[in-house]
Amino acid sequence: MNISVTKAAKEWGVSRTTIYQKVNDGELSRTADKKIDVSEMLRVFGEPISKKRTERSVDTVQSTPLNSQSVQYNTDIEHLLALEKLKNEHLSQQVSDQKKLIENYQQQIAQLNKTLDKANASIQDFAQVRLLEFKQAEMSDEPPLAQEQEKEDDSIVATAKKKKRWFF
Repeated sequence: MNISVTKAAKEWGVSRTTIYQKVNDGELSRTADKKIDVSEMLRVFGEPISKKRTERSVDTVQSTPLNSQSVQYNTDIEHLLALEKLKNEHLSQQVSDQKKLIENYQQQIAQLNKTLDKANASIQDFAQVRLLEFKQAEMSDEPPLAQEQEKEDDSIVATAKKKKRWFF
């Protein structure tokens, strides 16, 4: 529920200037229509003075006449109920926001797990290829580097022979 700055100042017993200073300092926010959410007032200033008065008047109910007493009591209860409803709405909104945040984190975890699975599969494929190369090298009884060196030497000799034939 949103209320005007003037009404907020009256209910919380602070000046409008104080409220505007809190808004300017970024401690208190206002809606687009320049009103203040009651939950924001609760967060910054605590319980309103009207509630504190209500608690005091409940204590002094015995000294008032019966009709006046019940009217005041009903009014006090209505104010407390409205305040608790506001708190409940605010907490429900916070729970909803947290659920959305958790859902977002769960999606990110799922994406990271997929990426990790792909990386692990690539590592396993690479390891298997290297293992096969190692086994083939063992079967030929020559180290893999020696085989590559021998191939390079053979190609150099073959190239040199071709060049000699062409020139002579």
